[in-house]
Amino acid sequence: MAILSVSASSSCSYILTSPSSSSSSSSSAAAASSSPRPSFATSFSTSKTPFLGFSVGLSKGPYWAPTTSATTRLPVHGDNGRRSLLVRSQEVTRVPLDQRWMFEESEANGPDIWNKTWYPKAADHVNTDKPWYIVDATDKILGRLASTIAIHIRGKNLATYTPSVDMGAFVIVVNAEKIAVSGKKRTQKLYRRHSGRPGGMKVETFDQLQQRIPERIIEHAVQGMLPKGRLGRALFNHLKVYKGPDHPHEAQKPIELPIRDKRIQKQR
Repeated sequence: MAILSVSASSSCSYILTSPSSSSSSSSSAAAASSSPRPSFATSFSTSKTPFLGFSVGLSKGPYWAPTTSATTRLPVHGDNGRRSLLVRSQEVTRVPLDQRWMFEESEANGPDIWNKTWYPKAADHVNTDKPWYIVDATDKILGRLASTIAIHIRGKNLATYTPSVDMGAFVIVVNAEKIAVSGKKRTQKLYRRHSGRPGGMKVETFDQLQQRIPERIIEHAVQGMLPKGRLGRALFNHLKVYKGPDHPHEAQKPIELPIRDKRIQKQR
């Protein structure tokens, strides 16, 4: 009887047996569970198993099969279904008892090596813990300022950035009526809106909209740089744009928005 012994680096160790029939496998397992655990043979050869994907040791000596409820029978490749491998798993405690407080309950038997990718939990993106930034829009180029704001609202400046999670900060923009554009955009850039009725299209230039509702110019630019859908609508609520230097968010203690783009300020 050929025995495959697999010891993974995770919290489980596997014993793979290759019985000739189901009756012989059950009798062998019963005999092994009643007898003390013997030592494995000293000579091992390394083989590649197609269903596990890593090298295992092949032993022909005595073995010890743990008694567990989790068993799986897998066919042996290239044997036309005449043999099968019986897979049994045994939990092995990897974390000492005095160190278990550092791990979650799901990781009490050791770290999960099969799922190494970190994903933020609900406690990692609570709105009350997010920072608040403030930026003065006086003589700043519209597109460059909007892209910087969108980066911080999405959280792309963080090492924990996750595209599907709201990880960003809140941004306050003051003096929205003093935003600047380059070239002839004051008269050539158009903003359109429609009432939904036939002939209800309204068109106005950048200069006209800046005199009427200056906050809408920055909101329109930033919203176009956010994702579309439910996440984008939630992120858009992080933007607070105000006309003039005053804002009602002093209690949040906003800090100055870090700007790396040196060309964001319009040169006079």
